[in-house]
Amino acid sequence: MAKLNARQKMFIDEYLVDLNSTQAAIRAGYSPKTAGSMGSENLKKPEIHARVEEGKKTRADKLNLDAYWVLKRLMDISDRSMQAEQVMEFDYEAKELVPTGEYQFDSNGANRSTELIGKHLGMFKDRVEVDVQVIPVFKDSYGDEYD
Repeated sequence: MAKLNARQKMFIDEYLVDLNSTQAAIRAGYSPKTAGSMGSENLKKPEIHARVEEGKKTRADKLNLDAYWVLKRLMDISDRSMQAEQVMEFDYEAKELVPTGEYQFDSNGANRSTELIGKHLGMFKDRVEVDVQVIPVFKDSYGDEYD
């Protein structure tokens, strides 16, 4: 593996903070004018990419994070978001919250967590089938076209 210079090592450390290549490049000492392109260019270098992936894996291992944990968490969020909760309002005479008889649930949380689970399972792959027939067209020496 190629040897990394000090700025590249710092870029890797900074990139692992927030996964923002432009900001990592700036914090690592690259010019703000070229930070966007330098950050992108750095991530394309195999030795830097490998170290970034190694850093992500180390961090996930330390926190005991894996795909199972993420999916379980998303399922919990989806289930919790789908639970109907009573809408409460303050009764000024009784000086307490009382149910209104209406219920609400977090449709955004449920939809988003379910979508992420589906993406993880590969359920939403965009597939476009294209059926193209190429019909050759020939031109004779007079410019007339023939099939």
